[in-house]
Amino acid sequence: MQKVEMFDTTLRDGAQGEGISYSVNDKISIVRSLETIGIEYIEAGNPGSNPKDAEFFEAIRNEDFSSKIVAFGSTRRRDTTCSEDRGCQALLDAGTECVAVFGKCWMLHVTDVLQTTAEENLKMISETVRWFKAHGKMVIFDAEHFFDGFYDNADYAMKALEAAAMGGADRLVLCDTNGGRFPSEVAMAVSDAVTRFVVPIGIHCHNDSGCAVACSVAAVEAGATQVQGTFLGFGERCGNANLSTIIPDLQLKMGYTCIPAEEMESLTKTARYIAEVSNLRLDHSMPFVGESAFSHKGGMHIDGVMKNSASFEHVPPEAVGNRRRLLVSEMSGRSAVAEKLQHIDADIKRDSAGLAEFADVIKDLEHQGYQFESAGASMEIRALKYFGKYTPFFTLCHYKIIGEQPAPETDRSAAAVVKIMVDGKVEMTAEEGDGPVHALDKALKKALAVFYPEVGSIRLMDYKVRVIDSGNGAAAMVRVLIESTDGENSWNTVGASTDIIEASWLALVDSIEYKLLRGTGVIS
Repeated sequence: MQKVEMFDTTLRDGAQGEGISYSVNDKISIVRSLETIGIEYIEAGNPGSNPKDAEFFEAIRNEDFSSKIVAFGSTRRRDTTCSEDRGCQALLDAGTECVAVFGKCWMLHVTDVLQTTAEENLKMISETVRWFKAHGKMVIFDAEHFFDGFYDNADYAMKALEAAAMGGADRLVLCDTNGGRFPSEVAMAVSDAVTRFVVPIGIHCHNDSGCAVACSVAAVEAGATQVQGTFLGFGERCGNANLSTIIPDLQLKMGYTCIPAEEMESLTKTARYIAEVSNLRLDHSMPFVGESAFSHKGGMHIDGVMKNSASFEHVPPEAVGNRRRLLVSEMSGRSAVAEKLQHIDADIKRDSAGLAEFADVIKDLEHQGYQFESAGASMEIRALKYFGKYTPFFTLCHYKIIGEQPAPETDRSAAAVVKIMVDGKVEMTAEEGDGPVHALDKALKKALAVFYPEVGSIRLMDYKVRVIDSGNGAAAMVRVLIESTDGENSWNTVGASTDIIEASWLALVDSIEYKLLRGTGVIS
């Protein structure tokens, strides 16, 4: 199987995405997670651009990583030397074995951005690469705006690559920096470069036209042997090529080797972990690793998957560490409900006693305002209760909510008091929060943490409220959907009531109990 190098730039290009901000510890955590699954190159920042990146490289100076940590920077400035250039010196001082150096390949940038001559730009490229090679570095040359340059002036774009190769570059990476090229255009240019150079060719695509993954795959088919991207596809503007999609595309579907085969099952867990550290909600529809990637709702689809999973799944979900989800709603039949409950009790079959009645219970609850299609965790808890396999972890004695206009010195607008009982022992706690639900969530977890420390890892990711029947005014039925995570897994719960606090409480309790049930192995 042909090897294709994976080069992750989540911590550099990804960090340029809107709303992304990493601490030094965040960066180290992500490096460790990428290293664990076998990402070969991890571009961790630009030490010459900001103090945080410089601090990161200093913090890891004595760390031992199996992945190659890469520092990123530009060629020297015009009309100076590498030794005099502060950016080059900062890149050298980062102390990494490998550096990625970008240079211009499009005449528009040479004349309008660098405001220099074509000849000086080529010298900037060759001299910078040669300088880093003289200091013992592995040098990856990022040919910035290569494809725009190639289709504007192919001869000059190739001269830029030649300048880097003459300087001793170890990789020539062709960048679709504006993200506007199509796969056929990328394939043609990559094929030309592969033919001309013995230096391995890489690809770096942005997603401004929605083609970053397709362009990256096309580049590999044309001979590229390194793919750069961010693990979840986020980055500047519309983001970068998504490695969590590219890796299984190449390895599972096309026969290339990207990461160790035994680590493929860690893709989903790694994606969720990086999303958690990045303080992002992982897109449910993301290929391979998203929660909806292997979800089925339509009756014909569910029937087909139950008979032969290949009928509606292009790869087994287990191959990437994900799992199949059959969405249960008022439209579901007994077969769908039975399949959904298999991981709770393998003995539950389509004709099992009580299954039809339980399906009717779910339909009745949905008629009242619940929605289990988007809250599978709550549905599984109700199944455990119905089939006599549920033991409560705690009993609520009472809760009390106090709301008020926040004082100028605080943004806390509510407080909650919660009293619970576990095995005859009573715990009563109080917490403030940004609103009554936040305060209630904090108080409940604080009380339960005395008995179940693992609830401390639960974080509320999303909270949605919908009025079901607005015709009843203030007495209308309200549905609350909550998405929770413990950093590795995420799950959804639902509550419904004419009282929004009670609906929220029901969803919160289900969320915590689902985590505890998974810990006991009752729910896998």
